[in-house]
Amino acid sequence: MFRFTSPPMPHYIASGQDTYPAGGGHAARTGIGVFDLLATTRGCLYLEEEGLPLPVPAGGFAILRPDRSHRTRKPCDAETHFYWLHFQTLGSWSEVTEREPYAATDDSAPYLQIETFVYHVPRAGELPVKEEAYAWLEELMRLQATPGAGARFRQQGMFQQLLERLQEEGGASAKDPQLALADEAAAYLRRSYREPISYKALAEQLHFHPNYIALCMKKAFGCTPLDYLTRYRIEQAKQLLIHTGEPIGKIAEDTGFITFSYFVRCFGKHTGTRPKAFRQRYRT
Repeated sequence: MFRFTSPPMPHYIASGQDTYPAGGGHAARTGIGVFDLLATTRGCLYLEEEGLPLPVPAGGFAILRPDRSHRTRKPCDAETHFYWLHFQTLGSWSEVTEREPYAATDDSAPYLQIETFVYHVPRAGELPVKEEAYAWLEELMRLQATPGAGARFRQQGMFQQLLERLQEEGGASAKDPQLALADEAAAYLRRSYREPISYKALAEQLHFHPNYIALCMKKAFGCTPLDYLTRYRIEQAKQLLIHTGEPIGKIAEDTGFITFSYFVRCFGKHTGTRPKAFRQRYRT
């Protein structure tokens, strides 16, 4: 499966369709520089990518890497119709065999780095809700011939819907229960960050031992629940410092810090500056 880190989200480039007769085959290509999503509606494409067999039967899809060579492994044994779609990402990506832990970037910019997220898209499989996927692919082609920025916006939005549906399909079978629990814990911490939160309260909320929750969050986010909560509170404080004129003491209280001095200490540790200096940097 492919592992993408966003933002930025992968972006749509171009798409089309083709039909090969029995005995036909896909062109051999090397390092085309874009991901190539293939979705077959009838027949079967028999492909290989650097020696790895990658058949795409009717109702199925496969994604070819931008940095490898691919070619026909054997000719089509019946008339084969398929859609193709090229996309790329300016973010980081990799090919993995299982869902890997999330690792937040270390950045002192004022906006939420913790909101960076990873998601996994299967390398190949059966298209979920085939007719809907085919309709989206047809609409993407229609929009390609439509001038204007509005059509480009709609193309990107529709492509994101298609990508989301593929990642949901892959997540249903590849979901790691530890990562699922970590996501649930993180969601609870984000909802409740203004309130005092203890490991006991977290355990009661999720019905798991706090040590196990901490282990899952270390695997998913590279930090303990307390560290995650502190980072999230700091990010919320950054937004309030930039976008409001609230006193810094009130911001500390509103973001869940028990004392002003503890807030200042945590803020300095995570940003390298004091709250007042941070506000002055981004407000004139």
